[in-house]
Amino acid sequence: MTGAGSGLGLASARRMAEEGARIVAVDIDEHAAAIAAKSTGGEFVVADVSDEDQVRSLFDGVVARHGRVDVAFNNAGISPPEDDSILTTGIDAWRRVQDINLTSVYLCCKYVLPHMQAARRGSIINTASFVAILGAATSQISYTASKGGVLALSRELGVQFARDGIRVNALCPGPINTPLLQELFAADPERAARRLVHVPMGRFGEPEEIAAAVAFLASDDASFITAAQFVVDGGITGAYVTPL
Repeated sequence: MTGAGSGLGLASARRMAEEGARIVAVDIDEHAAAIAAKSTGGEFVVADVSDEDQVRSLFDGVVARHGRVDVAFNNAGISPPEDDSILTTGIDAWRRVQDINLTSVYLCCKYVLPHMQAARRGSIINTASFVAILGAATSQISYTASKGGVLALSRELGVQFARDGIRVNALCPGPINTPLLQELFAADPERAARRLVHVPMGRFGEPEEIAAAVAFLASDDASFITAAQFVVDGGITGAYVTPL
């Protein structure tokens, strides 16, 4: 799984290890990846998942060492402060977010799919977001567009490869208490608070709650779920008004 060094990736790696999975923790940060591997009894690979050669080598290496890839959780992502309103976000910031959030998912799917086709089975889970479904006045324009791309890409792959025994789903978390959200609170508490007020459950989600969804989508219990947007958001995308 990519982006395994922190946040949703780390929580999901730990949950999947508890379920008996053999974990390959992938992150661009070697220290974080090593901690994830140690805490799950797995191994780690340091890779820039926006780089095609590194992604190809990543999956070829996993199959060479372990024989197959059953589940790919493509979760690497960034949300830098320079990604803001379309009126102020520069092209370099736009491209950096697209490369890491969307191109990495394209590459990981591209290079894991042939291995899953050979095995005639597999589950791919791509991290999108609730912002792929809703619009927001507190815009992060490239992040939002990238997550919409992940959602559309996942839907199409889920349809295209269903008869190969491969399921592809987009996980759409709501606001989750991760380092990304904590950075937002630190930089702009008012902007973060505007998000919380719209969550009907009155709180942000926890990484472990998203990890439970990842474990479900990876499992045979989800055997008839593909090309889906799997929303775990405390009700935010279903809310017209929130409770007092």
